Amino acid sequence: MFFDLSLPEIVVLLGLGVVLFGPDKLPQAAASAARFLRQVRAFSDNAREDLRKELGPEFKDLNFEDLNPKTFVRKNLLGEGEELRDLRKDINGTLNEAVNLNAAAVPAPRTTGAANGSAALPAGEQPPYDADAT
Repeated sequence: MFFDLSLPEIVVLLGLGVVLFGPDKLPQAAASAARFLRQVRAFSDNAREDLRKELGPEFKDLNFEDLNPKTFVRKNLLGEGEELRDLRKDINGTLNEAVNLNAAAVPAPRTTGAANGSAALPAGEQPPYDADAT
């Protein structure tokens, strides 16, 4: 709603304002708060325009909301950015091609008849012994 405040929170803030400032000074305090918010808004608009002028015509379409970290993550990392989506498709296509080329280049393993995939030894032959492995 208003600054992410719900209706009960706004009512509590208004009640607190009446208690703190009193009914006589509350309109005056609200007017000064509104004047302060207008000044802050004007200051931020002027700063934004100065930044656009200083950056030049290359950045005339710069959207300052995109620089907010939450917006950046939502747009670019969670799938709303077209540039990253296209880049991801290109990378996935390249990886799939590389995997398919490697799979075609590697010969299929020979099957031997042994249950565990190792070659059966001829009768009477000792299996190889690796002293470092034991």
